[in-house]
Amino acid sequence: MQEEAKKEVERVKGFLPQLKLADPKGKDILKLIEAYFADAQHFYKQGKYVQAFEAAIMCWTYADAGLHLGIFTIPDELKNIFTV
Repeated sequence: MQEEAKKEVERVKGFLPQLKLADPKGKDILKLIEAYFADAQHFYKQGKYVQAFEAAIMCWTYADAGLHLGIFTIPDELKNIFTV
């Protein structure tokens, strides 16, 4: 589980700085993503790999949904990690 958690935390770490608001309505969702990412990192450092994995997946899920709704943008080279 440690490797899976690390992979997901690293994935979020890679895309989060590139995730941009396309619509101000997404501001609160972006804050949620950032909070879940902080949680994921915290859990990982504590050795709580299941919780770290889950928090990182929540980041990806919110980001993916926001991309589908048009409230976020992401560079084309990162779109392959989402379902858009």
